[in-house]
Amino acid sequence: MTNHWVDIKNADVILIMGGNAAEAHPCGFKWVTEAKAHNKARLIVVDPRFTRSASVADYYVQIRTGTDIVFLGGVIRWLLENDRIQHEYVKNYTDLTFIVREDYQFKDGIFSGYDAEKRHYLKESWDWEKGDDGYVKTDPTLQHPRCVYQLLKAHYARYTPEMVERVCGTPQDRFLKVCEMMASTATPSRAMTIMYALGWTQHSIGSQMIRCGAMVQLLLGNIGIAGGGMNALRGHSNIQGLTDLGLMTNLLPGYLTLPADSEVDYDKYIEARSFKPLRPNQLSYWQNYGKFHVSLMKAWWGPAATRENNWAFDYLPKLDKAYDMLQVFELMHAGRVNGYILQGFNPLAAAPNKAKLLQSLSQLKFMVVMDPLATETSEFWRNVGESNDVDTKSIKTEVFRLPTTCFAEENGALVNSSRWLQWHWQGADPPGEARSDIEIMSDLWLRIRTLYQKDGGKYPDPIVNLHWPYAVPHSPTPEELAKEYSGRALTDLVDPKDPTKVVRKAGEQLNSFGELQADGSTASGCWIYCGSWTQAGNQMAKRDNSDPTGIGQNLNWAWSWPANRRVLYNRASCDVNGKPFNPGRKLIAWNGKSWTGFDTPDFKLDEDPANGMGPFIMQAEGVARFFARQTLVEGPFPEHYEPFENPLGYNPLNGRESKVVSNPAARVFKNDWAQFGKPDAYPVIATTYRLTEHFHYWTKHAHINAILQPEQFVEIGEDLAKQVGVNAGDRVKVSSTRGYIKAVALVTKRIKPFRIDGKTVHMVGIPLHWGFTGLTKPGFLANTLTPFVGDGNTQTPEFKSFMVKVERA
Repeated sequence: MTNHWVDIKNADVILIMGGNAAEAHPCGFKWVTEAKAHNKARLIVVDPRFTRSASVADYYVQIRTGTDIVFLGGVIRWLLENDRIQHEYVKNYTDLTFIVREDYQFKDGIFSGYDAEKRHYLKESWDWEKGDDGYVKTDPTLQHPRCVYQLLKAHYARYTPEMVERVCGTPQDRFLKVCEMMASTATPSRAMTIMYALGWTQHSIGSQMIRCGAMVQLLLGNIGIAGGGMNALRGHSNIQGLTDLGLMTNLLPGYLTLPADSEVDYDKYIEARSFKPLRPNQLSYWQNYGKFHVSLMKAWWGPAATRENNWAFDYLPKLDKAYDMLQVFELMHAGRVNGYILQGFNPLAAAPNKAKLLQSLSQLKFMVVMDPLATETSEFWRNVGESNDVDTKSIKTEVFRLPTTCFAEENGALVNSSRWLQWHWQGADPPGEARSDIEIMSDLWLRIRTLYQKDGGKYPDPIVNLHWPYAVPHSPTPEELAKEYSGRALTDLVDPKDPTKVVRKAGEQLNSFGELQADGSTASGCWIYCGSWTQAGNQMAKRDNSDPTGIGQNLNWAWSWPANRRVLYNRASCDVNGKPFNPGRKLIAWNGKSWTGFDTPDFKLDEDPANGMGPFIMQAEGVARFFARQTLVEGPFPEHYEPFENPLGYNPLNGRESKVVSNPAARVFKNDWAQFGKPDAYPVIATTYRLTEHFHYWTKHAHINAILQPEQFVEIGEDLAKQVGVNAGDRVKVSSTRGYIKAVALVTKRIKPFRIDGKTVHMVGIPLHWGFTGLTKPGFLANTLTPFVGDGNTQTPEFKSFMVKVERA
């Protein structure tokens, strides 16, 4: 979230798209109801199904799954065509005035630089035109044919209301009504928030869907303001913490990145990430990359990380490519991965194409599962249920189960959607021999280190030199780890303006990431968490919910990264002179000497607005980007590509003759092309989703949840049910090229057929919570049906749109 849950109550318009907050985030949805009750907010829900969120919406619009960019691109076109944008905001705080290189092109669904054989873009042309001073050229009049404003208009000229109806199945009059409602927030006195979840992320163009929503918000001036923002609704209590702490194969904690295998020079590695400012007087905060990186290395390797060895740079693995979930299973399937450790992960249920997953797991020599519960993955070798698809005798994989504690059985911090680190306390003792993940991982590492120390091995340095300063080595405490990722001084830190003044003594906890240094004098395991545990104590444990602001800025409740900032980019809530656009919902303001207000300013405290520094300080340009300069794999503007399984077999945006149908840079492995189904054999759209009564795959182990939702079902519209010949309560068989599931038919009015480019298309909805472990009635894994393809940026699988056949079981 760029904002936070409580801040949603400040919105005048709320768009829920790519999510179902009332059902999947019922506690957070409270703040939507607060906005409606006390702020007269209008709630818009755009969703393929009439959901629980839609049932309380002021306006509901149906959309075909996977076509959100056409809908949002149509909104962008309408806002530009009707001049319903926040001019002061976009001219000063975005790149609309910037001029793009002359060799940049877009034609027939493809951007310049595409290598069709490698399915990869060379992105050199996706860049700014620069002057001799190295700064970006701009045109404040917005008339230059290659300024971003003109390119944006040209790119979305095809995204007409008629095209929205053809592709999305959304009637033009209903689409235009949404445009009008959203455009009402282009004035500084009103705000719109966008709430999205996996309905946007789990597509082969998921990253670009989110970007497209952010572009709408920028045009309306809704980023950085109270009641605005792009607010991702996290599906797990700590999924935000997963990405924050770098548990992606190409990341380090705090969204730092691992070096590529070609990056062997440490100084060049740091320089490549310390982005130089591209406009006069802009602050590219990534100029501090070296401070963040060195402090991380000192936290990990302590005294072994020195200036002489480039702060242990050689200890880091160098990536030839991202080893994400899809890549790991592809290697496993090819017999190139022999062992697998699973920590709090159930990939047999959570990854796509169950048949491929089973084949992959069956080729392992060993698998270690760390989990509080018996999972489908830990028992993948069992031949259970109606599917009868496992030859148990042929599987040689040895499975080790290490039972862990769950969150309620330990102290620690959870990071929610709002970026709040909230400390929690142990509520119960773990059963049996269960141990915490910290203890298990520590014990494993200590034994591995002992083996390296005893027997040697190929390059043992990263293992044997790992810093391990905990009081009880085999059982570090959550408190010790929390202090470590927050950060401390290793030597006395002095005031740079007065070297005789010590501002932080050696051994003391740091107050913020502003104290981190690149000379080895500080250590921090995650720079964005720096300040969460200061010398004054555990800031995450704060529980003061007082709100002197009246707008939900509860600054003494828990701690929000970074720097306890509740609304990111909050400098953009003020005009160029530092005066709040909306004084009634003030976040910060310039008082003539410094920035003050009701949030931690996302800016230098003493930076005079007259100097013209932009509010988006993590960008080298100091402004937000409509034109994604060399960042995303499939293009600088979001462009609609069809899901890899789609009901037409062509992309209506490009025409029937075009070869550009689906994302030309999406993650598809060579042997998986044949598994995509065609609409003639699989004519029905399918999507997966969650229910309030179950939490993913956990709560089917809980008796009360098994009573509330005991049996797997498929949601099917009345028209399709008549065609198939099923009534409510009958069983249906749903098949894709990858397998089938059988479940109870829930015949409902909530799903209506679509009219797509003149063709009537039906859809079914498949809840994902069932499997063959737990107390609910045994069911089929929903991912039996889903294709093995992912977003090219995040590799997130395309769970939300695929094609199936539906028949009576």
